[in-house]
Amino acid sequence: MTNWDEEADLVVLGAGAAGMTTALVTAIEGLQPLVIEKSAQVGGTAATSAGTIWIPGNRQSLEAGYDDTAAAAARYLDALIGAPDSQHLRSAYFTSGPEAVDYLRSKSAVQFVPSGKHPDYRDMDGAAVTGRALSPALFDGRLLGRDFERVRPPIPEFLVLGGMMAGKDDIPRLVNRFKSVGNFVYAGKLFARYVMDRLRYSRGTRLVMGNALVARLFYSLRQRQVPVRFETVVQDLVREQGRVVGVVVQQAGGQTRRIRARRGVVIATGGYGHHKRLRQQFMPRPTPPYTVACPSNTGDGIELGLRSGGTVAPETQGPGAFWTPVSVTRRAGGTDGVFPHLSLDRAKPGLIAVNGAGRRFVNEADSYHDFVMGMYASHKTAPTLPAYLICETSFVARYGLGNVYPGTTDLSRVEREGYLVTAPTLDALAGKVGLPPAALAATVRRYNEMASAGKDLDFGKGETELNRFNGDPAQKPNPCLRPIGSGPYVALAVWPAEIGTSTGLQANADGQVLDAQGAPLPGLYTCGNDMASIMMGTYAGPGTTLGPALTFGYRVAMHAAGKPRPVA
Repeated sequence: MTNWDEEADLVVLGAGAAGMTTALVTAIEGLQPLVIEKSAQVGGTAATSAGTIWIPGNRQSLEAGYDDTAAAAARYLDALIGAPDSQHLRSAYFTSGPEAVDYLRSKSAVQFVPSGKHPDYRDMDGAAVTGRALSPALFDGRLLGRDFERVRPPIPEFLVLGGMMAGKDDIPRLVNRFKSVGNFVYAGKLFARYVMDRLRYSRGTRLVMGNALVARLFYSLRQRQVPVRFETVVQDLVREQGRVVGVVVQQAGGQTRRIRARRGVVIATGGYGHHKRLRQQFMPRPTPPYTVACPSNTGDGIELGLRSGGTVAPETQGPGAFWTPVSVTRRAGGTDGVFPHLSLDRAKPGLIAVNGAGRRFVNEADSYHDFVMGMYASHKTAPTLPAYLICETSFVARYGLGNVYPGTTDLSRVEREGYLVTAPTLDALAGKVGLPPAALAATVRRYNEMASAGKDLDFGKGETELNRFNGDPAQKPNPCLRPIGSGPYVALAVWPAEIGTSTGLQANADGQVLDAQGAPLPGLYTCGNDMASIMMGTYAGPGTTLGPALTFGYRVAMHAAGKPRPVA
């Protein structure tokens, strides 16, 4: 008989979006959860994300007048993924996703609003333009009091003035603050709020996107007095007679404790983003040198699951992760950071991406995941790690480029820092970054001919709903195409980086970890990026990782509470 230092009904490993959702639902159901978090803050990678969740058929969007059905989404995923839903994971997702959102909305501070028009990432049968994406409602971080500092901040590249969050809808009003009275007043209120915040807090407390989501989850846990043990490392899972019954942890002071888990243990530690061996094993070659993952995502949970009899099936997960191109920034103190090029620049007219041969290789306006897939496909025949975004300085002034905000006309500082390169001619630009001058010039001529006609015959830029959504509607006839003019010119290197891993522990529709024979391991659950993605290496739309994280966190908690949810 094991001697226990303490007990809980469900021990949740990880205080990211999936883990906190699991713990919250567990508490709402009247059980006693305990959250174990290795770092000093909650949120994980979700805290730095857009916070969007992809939930087909959700009630909020239907009530707002957006037409969508789970049946259509099922056709879309069947076409996109191509593999059968043998474990009924997709069916469970479509059934429980809207239910989970409604449950959280009615019983906690976790609230979402319809994103409106936010297209799926591929134009395929069953794809939707509106209705599937939900965004977390803005949250006032001051409600957390001292616990506000426990919320992991966004990456510095996503903060204005060193500490103020700005959502996608805020950016045009901030950039154009002097162009209308309404924008000026709006921007003034945001700045005034931020100044007041900095008198008491380390950053702004007006939280949007992923920070709003994790803060709402954390606030809801605090309301229900759910304990979160920070800076606590799980050393091992305890098994008795084939069942996982607890964990052995080491606390910040070095003390070891044995915690009994009456209903089970949930692995939700965020994936393997910073685990060198697993990156080399599961990711494309050459292994990407950069990651957007939270530094504490080191594969601990997956290794615990494997040691306890769980399995992984990397052959079912395509590239092993979900990808974005990133540019490398220089942060205060001289350290490197990364800026994810998600949606604000690549689709705009007047920009192309080229490989080391000076040739275009991809539809620049496609999803961030598909852009990186294009990088790896191109790299088989020409160096494409890094690739280069090419445009004029006037493009940067109009739209911004990576970590350079719209309205910036003097690029000398960021060029001195090595962030980008400028040159008066294409030949000079090619020489600075090591591209073949004649090939780059020919590529730009070809692109300009197509841009003048409004049709990209080579890669179809501007022909999909997603392309047009992220383009410039003022540019006619194609919102994603405009000729590149006479300069000066800019080149920015971009590299592949994952925003979340997809290879994880094999699990059933209730999040129970499966052994090599496909049987559930009693007492062991998983969700979030530690669970093998139901998307199987594809990227459906905005919120592809967070939608399943919340949904299966909900299903895990309900199963542990003795209330398993139906699969279909």
